[in-house]
Amino acid sequence: MLSLEPEPYGNSQLGVPLHVWRPRSDCELLLFAGIHGEEPETTIALSRALRHLSEPPQHCAVVLAANPDGLTRGTRGNANGVDLNRNFPSDNWQANPVTHRSTLDDPSDVRLSPGTHPGSEAETQALIRLIDELEPDVVIALHAPLACIDESIESPLGARLAERTGMPHVRDVGYPTPGSFGSWGAENGVSVITYEFPMATLDEHVRDQVPVLVDLVTGAEL
Repeated sequence: MLSLEPEPYGNSQLGVPLHVWRPRSDCELLLFAGIHGEEPETTIALSRALRHLSEPPQHCAVVLAANPDGLTRGTRGNANGVDLNRNFPSDNWQANPVTHRSTLDDPSDVRLSPGTHPGSEAETQALIRLIDELEPDVVIALHAPLACIDESIESPLGARLAERTGMPHVRDVGYPTPGSFGSWGAENGVSVITYEFPMATLDEHVRDQVPVLVDLVTGAEL
């Protein structure tokens, strides 16, 4: 089991340290989970994967909880009620409230703020600074439960992930995502893959997704 302690890369709105497990060498991949606090399965699965390691990853950085305040409260947004995945300073950021669904069968009528301005939130700013520092070749953002591998420009890694997981490889999730991390990445030369877990039990995620995450963290071939 990995014993290396993470390092802080910032603080949340409520002052909770934001932690990153750094690679031993150049950062080729950054994996982050939990930017939506109501998607704790992403954090749990990535934590399980990290705990399979006996030494720090060679080329992969890991952030288990990009939104710890939301995870603690069980809310999609952060402590300010901001959807962090609509707060990134991209050209398509919009000031109007954003909505989401309580479940996949419900209407999209739960309102959240995109922030007072692009990049207004501490968690957003800290993640951008971390990426600027690490300069990863690829960033994989873990989400749930849309069951797809989403990237605006299809890559060999995205194709291998889709094949390994049996999920569709798509260019978008079927609705606008202004101010999203993916939008910001596309505008700033950051290769972003959104890895959307399917709707499943935690045991199923441990069985199906954790082995994939272990291979990503260790750099093994998918």
